[in-house]
Amino acid sequence: MGQKLRRISLLSTAEAGSGHPTTCMSCADIMSVLFFQEMRFDPANPKARNADAFVLSKGHAAPILWAALSEAGGVKEDPMTLRRIDSSLEGHPTPNNPWVRVATGSLGQGLSAACGMALANKLDGIDARVFCLLGDGECSEGSVWEAAQFASLNKLENLVAIVDLNGLGQSGPAPYGRDASVFVRRFEAFGWKSFDIDGHDIAQISEAFEKARRGGPCAIVARTIKGKGVSFLEGKDGWHGKPVKKGPDLDKAIAELGDTDISLRVEQRPVGRFSPPRRERPQPIHVDYKKGDKVATREAYGTALKKLGAIFPEVVVLDADTKNSTFSERFKEAFPERMIEAHIAEQNMVGVALGLGTVGKIPFASTFACFLTRAYDFLRMAAHSRPPHLVLCGSHSGVSIGEDGPSQMGLEDLAMMRALIGSTVLYPSDGVSSERLTEQAAINPGLFYIRTTRPKTQLLYSNDEKFPIGGSKVLRSSDTDVVTIVAAGITVHEALTAYDQLKARSITARVIDAYSIKPIDVETLRKAAAETREVVVVEDHAMEGGLGSAVAEALSGLTPIYRLGVSEPPRSGKPEELMERHGISAAAIVARVSDVVARTQTRRTTRPARK
Repeated sequence: MGQKLRRISLLSTAEAGSGHPTTCMSCADIMSVLFFQEMRFDPANPKARNADAFVLSKGHAAPILWAALSEAGGVKEDPMTLRRIDSSLEGHPTPNNPWVRVATGSLGQGLSAACGMALANKLDGIDARVFCLLGDGECSEGSVWEAAQFASLNKLENLVAIVDLNGLGQSGPAPYGRDASVFVRRFEAFGWKSFDIDGHDIAQISEAFEKARRGGPCAIVARTIKGKGVSFLEGKDGWHGKPVKKGPDLDKAIAELGDTDISLRVEQRPVGRFSPPRRERPQPIHVDYKKGDKVATREAYGTALKKLGAIFPEVVVLDADTKNSTFSERFKEAFPERMIEAHIAEQNMVGVALGLGTVGKIPFASTFACFLTRAYDFLRMAAHSRPPHLVLCGSHSGVSIGEDGPSQMGLEDLAMMRALIGSTVLYPSDGVSSERLTEQAAINPGLFYIRTTRPKTQLLYSNDEKFPIGGSKVLRSSDTDVVTIVAAGITVHEALTAYDQLKARSITARVIDAYSIKPIDVETLRKAAAETREVVVVEDHAMEGGLGSAVAEALSGLTPIYRLGVSEPPRSGKPEELMERHGISAAAIVARVSDVVARTQTRRTTRPARK
């Protein structure tokens, strides 16, 4: 079967005219034992929870995954449709194929997602294992070792990592060649059981998998040969990502593989029974603030998590050693078994959360907004994975955090989260909106980002106020408004203070709380632009890519947009000093609005009369 999988990989990549056949050939024997002997699964049920799962972290080996699934009866599409636009058998795995739970191909991410899946099985008492196949080259990624630490600390005995140690990377030798001892020692140092085997010896592969059944986490370091089975490919550099072209070379390669006329039946082998929890449509959480209360949106986020945990048994909360700042510790007080400390490893935290979300959990992962930037590639791949549920929360956003200074200030997060395809970006301004928007993220599927603020702020809304996704709140409005001020989060409060000061100057302004940054409330913004003609946007974020950009896109061509945001590197200082310094304070809003209105009035009075 190993030889047959090699043959299919060679033929399908030749047909496609692109792909990575040699990296498939090195792991073919491993895949044959795994799919046709070791894994317990039902080829007719790709979404089953009560089954072993497989993550191909070295996603460029996708052809051999499609080959194995085809031979096992899991996919009906012809492997020769590899990489065609009308085929789910893509160049790197994506959820367009139902057997793929997480998109891979950006190396170093699969093991984190596998940790999340294994953790979900552990939480739900499912005796199913998760297998993750990595390349040796991708083990240079630090995220692999973040995942290794996480698996050990969380005692994920149902997790098996296989390292395909073929010694060659894309452009040259891998760092340690085929020295398995390096990887064995590394995994053992992180608390894993680790085995060094010949990755082309079926008996050794089978024995290693048998040992892994006794509990882990386990790492099987398999010494293999890239291009195994074909003389002019074996161990040869320069063949990465290159198919063997149709013609004499391909004919020779297929001939060298010998007789591959074999079929192995995969029996339905579920792991016990599993029924997802059934629940009625949840009632809204009870929000109970009192008039005059001041509360930080980050604190309200933690309060909401605790309430949601009582309603949704699927909610799992992860935090990167900031739970006493993000207030996710409130969830831990009530549901310690569902609170997962990811430690200072934001990449792995996002990957684990993604894995949890792909198997029915509702994961909330939180840290400072600025630290999510280091996990952006994981976020990018999470968007491509289209998880049923994944919620990220970035706290301590903007210069308003104060004295901690620029290293702790999230100033790019709205831009990067808006750029993710299919994402929803929410930015509450008070305790009520923070709880309600956190609730919205729990009850609606998809990829969410919630931006919270460090300082306590005055309540703006009643406890029963609703905050639909894609909406906004018009907080001040009249028939004589001459300008619209659009704000979100902390700057909503500055805008309201500015409104009172402008009113004293006989300038009437409309104030909009654009709590839904993506999707943004285009209808309300366009109505305001048409009625007031002038729009000023103020945000505690870098000038590029945040609220101002979202409003400008919504109002493109309708009216000029005047933007206030952070345009220079910040420094330590008191929140009010920093907001003043960077031109996003109430005083700065008053100054900009006054200037805009004055210019508008000047244009109107000096405009020549129509003849």
